[in-house]
Amino acid sequence: MDFHKMQGTGNDFIVCHEPTNHEIDWEKLAIEVCNRRFGIGSDGLILVKPSNSGNISMRMFNPDGSESAMCGNGIRCVAKFAHDEGMIKDPSKLTIETIDGSYDVWPTLNSKDEIGKVRVDMNRPITEPNEIPVDIDLKGPIVDYPVTIHSSDLNLTFISMGNPHAVHFQDGDLDSIHLETLGPKVESYPIFPNKINFEIVNVLSRELMELKVWERGAGITLACGSGACASFAAAHIKGLVDNKADVKLPGGTLTIEWDGEGSIYMTGPVETVFKGTF
Repeated sequence: MDFHKMQGTGNDFIVCHEPTNHEIDWEKLAIEVCNRRFGIGSDGLILVKPSNSGNISMRMFNPDGSESAMCGNGIRCVAKFAHDEGMIKDPSKLTIETIDGSYDVWPTLNSKDEIGKVRVDMNRPITEPNEIPVDIDLKGPIVDYPVTIHSSDLNLTFISMGNPHAVHFQDGDLDSIHLETLGPKVESYPIFPNKINFEIVNVLSRELMELKVWERGAGITLACGSGACASFAAAHIKGLVDNKADVKLPGGTLTIEWDGEGSIYMTGPVETVFKGTF
């Protein structure tokens, strides 16, 4: 299997063509290749092929073998992969098909005709609990829902960006919350029937936020594009930010835009780290 090892704000992926003439157990292969000791090592395995409804389509498998409906940092990598592999003629705007639906992306080419940054229409945030899904008998948006998990008192705001997110706002040092122990407890909390991604967020100003994330099926990662969008949407609903802000993650910074009504937009870097054969 020929692959590109790629990263977007430190969220790294193994990206390859999806073969049409082989039956492959992708869940098993994802577990094998994503392993950082005995495989290539990554936050996910992404498969790319031509699409009937868009320019290209993608599937993304987490390191535990589960398939994700959408990945914000991954979709930027897919845009660069498709351009570098000659799968698209016009890279100025692409439509990428996912399990969750189609997404429009706008790559930025540098002087060497290389894609270094991509803007993504991440669609409108979903706030109704039954659509996220969250198993509570309330109408959305749900802001600062109080729960106690693993002896931690949390106030969770629920957002879906094609995948479910629970956002907790924390004043001060984010490291005061031990994400490595709390994250898996929140992910599997009973009110989340499909499990959940968990973000802890500190709003530094109306134009700047920082966050750390526990990703469903992957654990702690250096960045999560959909998590950054969900966290910005939660902050916007709470009136803490303006219509555009930089979101600092351990792996880098994403720029998020939302007017509170339509689609939310994410812009961030993308890079090919190396290529190889597994």
